Amino acid sequence: MLHEVLKPPETGTPVEARAYVAGEWVADGTPANRVGPHVREVVSHSYPASPEQIATAREFALSGAKTVAALAPATRADVLDRASRLAAEHRDDIARLIALELGKPCKDGRGEMDRVADTFAVCAHEARGIGGETVPVAGWARGVGNTALTYRAPAGVALAITPFNAPANLLAHKLGASFAAGNTTLVKAPPQAPATSAAIVALLLEAGMPPEAVQLLHGGGDVGAALCAAPEVSVVSFTGSPETGAAVARAAGAKRLVLELGGNAATIVCADADLAHAARICARTGYSNSGQSCISVQRVYVQRARFDVFVHAFSAEVDQLVVGDPLDPATDVGSMVDEDAATRVEKWIGQATAQGARLVTGGVRDGATLRPTVVADPPADATLVTEEVFGALVAVLPFDELDEVIETCNDSRFGLQAGLFTNDINTIIRAWRELQVGGLVVNGSSNFRLDHVPFGGVKDSGFGREAPKQMIDDYTVIKTLILRGMSIWGQS
Repeated sequence: MLHEVLKPPETGTPVEARAYVAGEWVADGTPANRVGPHVREVVSHSYPASPEQIATAREFALSGAKTVAALAPATRADVLDRASRLAAEHRDDIARLIALELGKPCKDGRGEMDRVADTFAVCAHEARGIGGETVPVAGWARGVGNTALTYRAPAGVALAITPFNAPANLLAHKLGASFAAGNTTLVKAPPQAPATSAAIVALLLEAGMPPEAVQLLHGGGDVGAALCAAPEVSVVSFTGSPETGAAVARAAGAKRLVLELGGNAATIVCADADLAHAARICARTGYSNSGQSCISVQRVYVQRARFDVFVHAFSAEVDQLVVGDPLDPATDVGSMVDEDAATRVEKWIGQATAQGARLVTGGVRDGATLRPTVVADPPADATLVTEEVFGALVAVLPFDELDEVIETCNDSRFGLQAGLFTNDINTIIRAWRELQVGGLVVNGSSNFRLDHVPFGGVKDSGFGREAPKQMIDDYTVIKTLILRGMSIWGQS
């Protein structure tokens, strides 16, 4: 199946993204077409799951969970290591598929596939380290004469609901960590990237993942809601908007949840920062994937004495970005996910300039492609400041004192990740302590992530941490064994 998904299609022939249910690739029902935002034609089609297909998947997952749980951690790790090597081998082909379905430049897609290879390798490493502990029960009088042990057991059936913006790597995180933990996983793919999702599942199967370990279903929110409510599901991992995350939580009920729900990322540039470096990094990370990242640079706060210099340097860097065909290796910025998304950001730009903001560069839209846009000094209550933009737009605002900018950054319902450019250790420690975010990147923008490092937010940015080690904690349950009258600690 991997070869079928990745082979270059004949002109005008969409890639067929089948579902994978009960160990079979199936194409049942009326196909849903995905129109590539740059090419503006159908590039792939998928088959939304019917209630009958969902029921089959649930039943198979319940029986398959026992098979997967019986695999030794070393066996699961070997599969993930092979998947890492296959991800590197098929890097360019999957990057091309991402470019077609999402308008994401191939250079970004190749970078995403590098991360997929890393993610599977880290998951393999973490699988080998799953264990338990000997509990010091004899430290209390009632525990004397007994022994207690724990181990981390698979949760059973996991549900992974993935977004469109990083469809390969975010699926690798959820599915890789779930398999490392010994679970079977139901995957609900994003409608915007069905073929990319199918490619990652097919890659894992080619690496030796047993058919009992994964199923792939396509469809919209109705399919996701039905899977969330399924009693067979023990844990749900979702990445998406806060509004959809709330719906996921309602549908899931009393299940374990890992929710990554977006952000409104701020980057602070202090007076002592290397402005040229900060401008270059913010330009490169503010518009990668057309700004469609939960930690993409959205608000840049610059100390007032350096504000004008930064805006000039930043806009000059932005103007050097190459906008165009995502299949062109030279392209830095391709299309947004669809024309509606680009139109929404264009509208927000117009609202801000009408409120007195200055449009420094960009603001021009062609279909789903929005030229990288810089807006200077918008009002604090402008929509592009208060809400998640998720587009090719960065706002630059001045600040005077650290107290002020920390309070301003915290005055948001989001709290995922922030960036800080400074060389002052006191400023760094204070920002780390006081900023209400899940992570702080120093001398880098908000848009930086290492796949083996804990990642997640606070407030409306969700809860739980998405890195394989922490995800395995969510995907497993602690089981305790108490041996009465048998002690390794002594009897009195």
